[in-house]
Amino acid sequence: MQWRGRRQSSNIEDRRSQGGPMGASSGRGFRIPIGGGGRGSGLSFRTVIILVVLFVVLRAVGIDPLALLNGGDAGLTGQGQSTVNDTAANDEMKQFVATVLAETEDVWTKIFVADGKTYPEPTLVLFSGAVRSACGTAQSAMGPFYCPGDRKVYIDLDFYDELRRRFKAPGDFAQAYVLAHEVGHHVQNLIGVLPRFNKARQSMSQTEANRMSVRVELQADCFAGVWAYHTQQKGLLEAGDIEEALNAATQIGDDAIQQSTQGYVVPDSFNHGSSAQRQRWFSKGLQSGEMAACDTFNAASL
Repeated sequence: MQWRGRRQSSNIEDRRSQGGPMGASSGRGFRIPIGGGGRGSGLSFRTVIILVVLFVVLRAVGIDPLALLNGGDAGLTGQGQSTVNDTAANDEMKQFVATVLAETEDVWTKIFVADGKTYPEPTLVLFSGAVRSACGTAQSAMGPFYCPGDRKVYIDLDFYDELRRRFKAPGDFAQAYVLAHEVGHHVQNLIGVLPRFNKARQSMSQTEANRMSVRVELQADCFAGVWAYHTQQKGLLEAGDIEEALNAATQIGDDAIQQSTQGYVVPDSFNHGSSAQRQRWFSKGLQSGEMAACDTFNAASL
């Protein structure tokens, strides 16, 4: 993606130097899935707390837990050349996400204005380790998420390294797709999809809520595709960019994640959609460039 030298959004809130509060997410955020979720696959609450404490302690002393998990050289991020390299990488990544966010602002503002509406821009919060939002407190391990309560997208930029290494989804447009998906949730919030879903699922069974959640998430994928269409029309995409996004959609499908983390798939527990579904709906938005193509709620088949 040709992003260097383009406008960067000012709607960035950098909390990375603040660390983060402890505790599990208690709200209704909409996130990228990065773990299991099938029956019997969850960790105990005590184990989660221990892992969270260990994660924070390691980060506090300058050790990257993600590098340890991936078999890499964790190093001491607070010392020597490692600090210089990490800082430079983070600064460039901040510029990248600020540029992608600006591109989403331009696209969605144009779409909303064409419909006689205004587009209130979301804020992108950068954090490290853990963060508190209007949706509760969340850990980095939960992945990027959108909180409708404060209209903010939250991301620990270390997730992009995990996307590349753990999920085998490299490339800057794979990273852009993730951010565009979360901005898609913001669009859903503005048009009333998220408020209706949050109200309806209070009276749903878990299976019913999961099925409705899949439709919500697939629409956000489709909206990411709409953004990609308009970005492509600007001539900003490079060879291989679309393939990077489609690969990312495949790698973070519920079936792919469940198969890799627990060795089997439980369709009733899907809440984001299968790899094939996520690819299909991103492609629908990409091919049309129209929000009307993203009506996952009236689609007879997803």
